[in-house]
Amino acid sequence: MSSSRTAPARPQPVGPSSAQVLVELLASVPDPRHPRGVRHSLPGLLAVAVAAVACGARSFAAIGQWVGELDADLLAALGIGRGKAPSESAIRRAFTRLDAAKLDAVLGSWMWTRTRVVDQRRVIAIDGKTVRGARTHDTTAPHLVAAYDHGHGVVLGQLAVAAKSNEIPAVRTLLATFDLAGVVVTVDAMHTQSDTAQLIVDGGGDYVFTVKGNQPKLYAACKALPWSQVPARRVTSKGHGRRVTRTIKVVTAPAWVEFAGAVQVAQVRRTVTRKGKKTVEVVYLITSADHHTAPPATLAAWVQGHWGIENKLHWVRDVTFDEDRSQVRTGAGPQVMATLRNLAISLLRLAGWTNIAHALRHHAADNQRPLALLTT
Repeated sequence: MSSSRTAPARPQPVGPSSAQVLVELLASVPDPRHPRGVRHSLPGLLAVAVAAVACGARSFAAIGQWVGELDADLLAALGIGRGKAPSESAIRRAFTRLDAAKLDAVLGSWMWTRTRVVDQRRVIAIDGKTVRGARTHDTTAPHLVAAYDHGHGVVLGQLAVAAKSNEIPAVRTLLATFDLAGVVVTVDAMHTQSDTAQLIVDGGGDYVFTVKGNQPKLYAACKALPWSQVPARRVTSKGHGRRVTRTIKVVTAPAWVEFAGAVQVAQVRRTVTRKGKKTVEVVYLITSADHHTAPPATLAAWVQGHWGIENKLHWVRDVTFDEDRSQVRTGAGPQVMATLRNLAISLLRLAGWTNIAHALRHHAADNQRPLALLTT
């Protein structure tokens, strides 16, 4: 993993009103608590929870402990006021009853506005992840589908897969919430579905889909193309004790390749040599982008960038935050915690960090740092 950016020479002070934008944004999330007896605002609870997670907190107990050690000025800066700090039980009760879908929608929209595209298209990877630690003897673990911006490394949206359903309709529902004009969507083979492709094209975007055996007719058509006559673009890299050669060949999709919006078909060959042993993997891609928008080099970059959602998001949640062993299992708690982790990772990526574990330690060393992260 690449090293993190150089940390600031000293923490930047945060004034009492500097979190106003964040707190106002979080105020649009409905408060599930009865107004009587509420001591702390929901936006304040969410703001301090995000700050705690940006310091490495992995549970409600850890969030409560971190918040309990803040002084009154820092609590006020995050919308808590100058009374007693919220307890772990108060945070847990509010978050387990929260409208997690609304929270994801609000924060996803905020991340969309905090990213921009210059001289290129926004490319979004879609993939799902099960929060395995939330499984109990009588309930299944929630499965969450996320939208990840290739270029910025941030999460632009998340949606829970409905019970007795699967990722395919959830992905379409998530995509329908975005303005897809000029956007490129990358997904794995499970989502190589004509209806999903049509939704993206109708929205003004383009797709890059992997074609595998779950679409046997399309796979056979792609495989049967005269690849031996197509010029290849080849790139070789070395590192981690291996040599990797990636070769891509791209052709215009013939009329008999029946798939919504298909314009180009590509063959990607990945040859890995490690300790003298060679392995070869060949996959086929289909895209609605033409050769002007997506020449071979661009298409290859989109394909390789898709795995950022695994390497830079899901892997970080699993390993750095130890998500799969989380003991948060009640109500909306697992999804809310996953959302807080997504947001912390996204904010750290936007701040220039590449090593999230290092970033968490850096922010945990001074309470001013996560406040500055949230309000910059």
